[in-house]
Amino acid sequence: MSTQTQISATTVREITDWLYMEAGLLDAGRYREWLDLVAEDLSYIVPLRVTREREAVTDVVEGMTHMDDDADSMEMRVLRLETEYAWAEDPPSRSRHFVTNVQVAPGDSEDEFEVTSNLLLYRTRGDVATYDVLSGERKDVLRRAGDGFRLAKRVVLLDQTTIMTHNLALIM
Repeated sequence: MSTQTQISATTVREITDWLYMEAGLLDAGRYREWLDLVAEDLSYIVPLRVTREREAVTDVVEGMTHMDDDADSMEMRVLRLETEYAWAEDPPSRSRHFVTNVQVAPGDSEDEFEVTSNLLLYRTRGDVATYDVLSGERKDVLRRAGDGFRLAKRVVLLDQTTIMTHNLALIM
């Protein structure tokens, strides 16, 4: 990723505000509105990570993912959440997305930006005292659209190699 100084402070602020707004929609369970923020060619991937020696080139397992979605499959996820058959989310989770350390660089085209941020996702369900905490790095491509930005690509690199949550029905 290129240095952040190549992007205006106004653009960085707009992108940061967009990320915060997105987090608010997800925390409020407003997934239909979230879908309006994604590009038609969306790629949304949460790869599987393993622990490897320091010399290893990567700790991401090629071709293995927790999630590998596009705009259509994300819409299917949202449609399912809107039905009575989303048992993994009934009752709905309460979540909180904490987005920090936002860095913005130019993308492959003039209207795209490569955005890296850290994510801490807290989730609790029902009346039990247990909760899930997922942390990781998000690598996004945001595309400027007439009325704001659209998420064109997201890769979520979770810090955990073993995910202890019972499901990953949430959008990160």
